Amino acid sequence: MKSSNPVLGRFSAAAQQPTYSVPGGPAGQGYSTQPSAFPSPVQAATARDVMTVDDVVVKTITLVGLVALSAAISWVVLPDSLIPVTWMGAMIVGLVLGLIISFAQVTNPIVIGTYAVVEGLFLGAVSEVFNTRWPGIVASAVIATLSVFGVMAFLYKSRIIRATPKFMKIVIGAAAGLAIVMLVNFVIYMFSGSVGPLRDGGPLAIGFSLICIVVAALMFVVSFKQIEDGVAAGLPRKYGWLGAFGILVELIWMYLEFLRLLSYFQED
Repeated sequence: MKSSNPVLGRFSAAAQQPTYSVPGGPAGQGYSTQPSAFPSPVQAATARDVMTVDDVVVKTITLVGLVALSAAISWVVLPDSLIPVTWMGAMIVGLVLGLIISFAQVTNPIVIGTYAVVEGLFLGAVSEVFNTRWPGIVASAVIATLSVFGVMAFLYKSRIIRATPKFMKIVIGAAAGLAIVMLVNFVIYMFSGSVGPLRDGGPLAIGFSLICIVVAALMFVVSFKQIEDGVAAGLPRKYGWLGAFGILVELIWMYLEFLRLLSYFQED
């Protein structure tokens, strides 16, 4: 399974004169440009090409919509015989695209949109398998994911949770650690065919999924902070796609963890 969620990077805007810098990176998506790529806030405002919170919201909704549409098509159209191939193929392609977007700091909406479509194919195949075995589990996972996102947005907006530099370092470090653990576990599964204790539905697996959900929820706060800082720094509008990409990665990660967690409790 793709650990997209957790791919970490740096969200920064640097110029020599003037200099704008935003530490960290939303959900592991890197942001950095050369000085010539950054107009001053005044120039950017004049050109009406600055990143805004509303614009990031629209971009995020667009990406989530692409994922949902692609997932629905995958679920309805794919025959059972093609589900495993689609599952594995889309997972690998999505992982590669996610890494490219993160480390190459891609802001092209076509590339990021393609990532959303591929992830939708993957989620559609995964969701169909889970829902066939445990009817209603997909709806429950979706509701749980959106509920947590809404709560974290409220907590951040009301400043009940503050994304201090120390908070961001700890959360990003935890997400990076989980990403490594999940990657190693996936490699072991590919060679041994065993899911291991972290994914076998036992007490350790339940605890691991709960930790992943908590960290993914806290990563929303990190993303909100970096988007807010990007807006304040007057970043070009195209960087809103990276902010939206980061939130999408976290939503997908949390949804998959909720699917797993709920399935553990429904095992006979």
